[in-house]
Amino acid sequence: MAAIEGYSTEPFGALPELMSELIDSGQDRGASIAVTVEGEMVTDLWGGWADLERTRAWERDTIVNVWSTTKTMTALAALTLVDRGLLDVDAPVAQYWPEFAQNGKEGVLVRHVLGHTSGVSGWEQPVTQADVCDLATSTARLATQAPWWEPGSASGYHALDQGHLVGELVRRIDGRTLGRYFADEIAGPLGADFHIGLAPEHDYRVSPVSPPPPLDAQIDLATLDPNSPVIKTFTGPIADADFANEERWRRAEIGAANGHGNARSVARIQSVVANRGTVDGVTLLSPETIDVIFREQADGVDLVLGVPITFGVGYGLPRPDTFPYLPQRKVCFWGGWGGSMIVVDVDRRMTIAYMMNQMAAGIVGGPSGTAIITAVYDALGDASRA
Repeated sequence: MAAIEGYSTEPFGALPELMSELIDSGQDRGASIAVTVEGEMVTDLWGGWADLERTRAWERDTIVNVWSTTKTMTALAALTLVDRGLLDVDAPVAQYWPEFAQNGKEGVLVRHVLGHTSGVSGWEQPVTQADVCDLATSTARLATQAPWWEPGSASGYHALDQGHLVGELVRRIDGRTLGRYFADEIAGPLGADFHIGLAPEHDYRVSPVSPPPPLDAQIDLATLDPNSPVIKTFTGPIADADFANEERWRRAEIGAANGHGNARSVARIQSVVANRGTVDGVTLLSPETIDVIFREQADGVDLVLGVPITFGVGYGLPRPDTFPYLPQRKVCFWGGWGGSMIVVDVDRRMTIAYMMNQMAAGIVGGPSGTAIITAVYDALGDASRA
């Protein structure tokens, strides 16, 4: 069996064996799992291989690109500004970013951006992932675009550009870029090893990702209207998982997709939300601001993902048809392309995080993360799931 390092206290004693099975089966190459309860790390596991050749072990301090799990970190940054009275989720984006009020976006609210309902879910063509790494230029382009559907009327997953939109709000209000603000105000105070924009000195710790099956093998793009939000989002730009292993991707501050960390750091940071705003004497949010997360912004078939999704402010909310492994109570979550997941259970004051390097099919989460989350709630005897 694959060797698993770290610890997992009861009732989560079965998690190391499950993790070992996932690696032995080939479903995972290398991964980490963390669970916090009331801010305390009760599970901290890692194992498998960090390199593509399977010669270097995943170590305690190995980090990986976590894709859209990054969105929960970007949301948390925005929520700290909400908590300080500097950002109003019900205000127009243009109140903070005047140039955004172009081509029918005057009425786009901050919560529309955080809830994936702004109508600006990607870039107009032509655009490449390399263009997206040029933060100033690619962000300015979003300000000039017209929305692809009526803002606020439905969700359409802002796959790669949500961090540019929210990050520009952070910059306009605070003066710092999203990555710098996050490092100074969130990761630093919590002592958490998570980065939006990775400095070169951390490169040696990064585990490269293995790409998932091609997107067109998961979504029959040829049958869809080329002017539909799904086509325009997934081709604006076309995603290339291998690009995440390049230096220019790591250096950029792509708040929707290029955060680097591991399960420990993700669980640690999001435990602030689970623990009603304060962890180990560090207070980032009030309970009232955490309640804002649970203000429903959309509930229905997402125009980009094509499945029923419920979005709050900055996070997904559980629904039994699409995410049956999540309890139907005060829980918020999100996951990344290929499988990473973070679940924040406010009622239980618990977080569950899974970060890995071998990407599976799926835009949000994957089978390994589902198995781990299911195992945690099974261990608790949770009966509130569908």
